[in-house]
Amino acid sequence: MSSWKPNKFVIFCILIKKKKQLKTDMVRITEELVRKKSEHNEMLIGTLEELSLHQEDIERIEHLQNWCRDLKILLLQSNLIAKIENLYKLKRLEYLNLALNNIERVENLQPLESLNKLDLTLNFIGELTSIECLTENYNLKTLILTGNPCSDYPNYREYVIGTLTQLESLDCQDVTATQKLQAKPHLREYRAIIVQRQAVYAMQRDEQKIRFLQQKQQLEAKMSTIEDESERIKTFWDSTSENCPEIRIEMARYQKQCRNKKNTGETEKPIKKEPTLFAPCGRPYNLNKPELTFKLKDEANEYILELDVYKYLETSHLKVDVEINYIRVVVKGKIFQIALNEEVKPYAATVRRSQITGQLVITAPKLNENKLLAFKPEGKSLDECNQKAATRQRATLNGTVDIKNICNKRNNDEIPDLI
Repeated sequence: MSSWKPNKFVIFCILIKKKKQLKTDMVRITEELVRKKSEHNEMLIGTLEELSLHQEDIERIEHLQNWCRDLKILLLQSNLIAKIENLYKLKRLEYLNLALNNIERVENLQPLESLNKLDLTLNFIGELTSIECLTENYNLKTLILTGNPCSDYPNYREYVIGTLTQLESLDCQDVTATQKLQAKPHLREYRAIIVQRQAVYAMQRDEQKIRFLQQKQQLEAKMSTIEDESERIKTFWDSTSENCPEIRIEMARYQKQCRNKKNTGETEKPIKKEPTLFAPCGRPYNLNKPELTFKLKDEANEYILELDVYKYLETSHLKVDVEINYIRVVVKGKIFQIALNEEVKPYAATVRRSQITGQLVITAPKLNENKLLAFKPEGKSLDECNQKAATRQRATLNGTVDIKNICNKRNNDEIPDLI
């Protein structure tokens, strides 16, 4: 026995230091958390009868016996609880679920007078004799210890049935009166065997803690050489490890880091590039981000833009901007812009949309309309020329036009030979 006592001292010192380092990362039971989980009771925790705090990475039971004294059902499975404590005021508690935690012994449950069902599935209970504290819980009818190291001890079931005679179900199997009668006479023998196995398991557990610390140091040294954060996390998850409470705590810590990284948005997101609308000289660019079909008509007096927007798109998602040298239409945040060769009158522009096809028609009158230029002949005033030009525009064609004589005929001899 003396060979492993120094190891226990080393482990104790290291674990004390580790607890101080991880104290700030510990998830605590707060009033805000309890009220959040009591929405079914109108956020009132004083009269709460059922509370579920599963999968919260809680490491310690606290405050519940003072805040929720009327609890009948308490669900604390899938956490990191290492010790059963601070529950002695819950006199009405009937069902306590502590499955999938880091509990290594059963304790501090004697005051729970109404406790009817206790679930300790998949913990690390190796001290099976600790169940003797439940002998005074006369209302305890169901006990589940499946998946604990103690469930592999010889005569495990007989010892539990002989010790807790009030049980009606053990590990989801009924306990009969015959089984109780058969276990009672041999209870002392069973207990002696159990105590021996507990001592062996305690030594193995101490050695396991030393191996864990050594493996952790090796893994941290290996991970320190890796610069990429994602690669470091991958190395941790790919490493082999034993099933022990310390490993569960490490896994929970890395999972929390991954969640925090995801929530805080540490992963780089692609930056959305804003489109360039104008050249350095100020000339507008032509853009069609929504990829719409369009047609621009260049009339003598105006520009007409026909834009085939989505038929069922609400008009509130459209924004039209007509400027002196371009037309811009924003369709659900996507920009369509087209440059104009001539300046227009933005204040006189009109916008229409078809109720059948959804087509958008934008009409923009030109600033300088294309007019026929009238030349002033010699010897005539400007008014006479303008009057004559207006009369010519109003005149109608009379008779037929001889198209044969439009072009003068030339002799074939005047046409040069092809080279």
